[in-house]
Amino acid sequence: MTDRMERAQQLATQIDTTVPHSARIWNYLLGGKDHYAVDREAGDKVCEVFPGMVDITRHSRAFIGRVVRHLAAEEGIRQFLDIGTGLPTVDNTHEIAQRVAPECRIVYVDNDPLVLAHAQALLTSTPEGATSYLHADVRDPAGILAAAADTLDFDQPVGLMLMGVLGLVGDYDQACAVTRELLDALPPGSYLGYNDGSTTDPAYVEAIRRFNQRSGAVPYTPRTPEQMAGFFEGLELLEPGIVSVPHWRPEALPFGEPPKVAAYGGVGRKS
Repeated sequence: MTDRMERAQQLATQIDTTVPHSARIWNYLLGGKDHYAVDREAGDKVCEVFPGMVDITRHSRAFIGRVVRHLAAEEGIRQFLDIGTGLPTVDNTHEIAQRVAPECRIVYVDNDPLVLAHAQALLTSTPEGATSYLHADVRDPAGILAAAADTLDFDQPVGLMLMGVLGLVGDYDQACAVTRELLDALPPGSYLGYNDGSTTDPAYVEAIRRFNQRSGAVPYTPRTPEQMAGFFEGLELLEPGIVSVPHWRPEALPFGEPPKVAAYGGVGRKS
């Protein structure tokens, strides 16, 4: 534990507060407190062009919760590899999964030093289960898999979570290759849970274009639902397929149909 804390402290000193980071911007838009002025400025500029950005963050977060609950409660998944986890908030992956089954094991992966500085909040676990955190980039699937093997048993099914992270891999072929390498390492019965910003709303696309042009942060690439389907090649897509995230198995609402937002996603099973 001491080595882990020392590592966290070392990486925390590497945080660049002059350049916005997607994890911190997301935290700001969700109403969190782990962000800097540069992140708030970037988030506000996106919202000026596209006020619906806050809705996207909140519905995307709710989608993650429904996916984890479904995989743990309905599909019997007891291991999760959550890449691009972002900063801790309410109902993190391990909290939801271990609420269903205390023996669940979770590995979080992110490349923001601030996330590692807060890793102690992520690393809480039930005595029966386990959580760990890797400081790594989604573009290094081999490194992620090698390190995750210390916590996860890759002979047993895994829930692979790629939530809002593949948009940071600008080249589509590379994003597909990363996804395929990760899935190839997982046994049959594993699942992919995925979502990202989509091109379905021109105002959202324009807001992201301006963000990429001005922020200095890692560019984000919205994709078409058809491109998103490519990440599920060879998998069995669960109903209702790739849809606007509020429409993926929504919980009962007392006030009508869920809205459509420019974030799409789905869940697929590896046979």
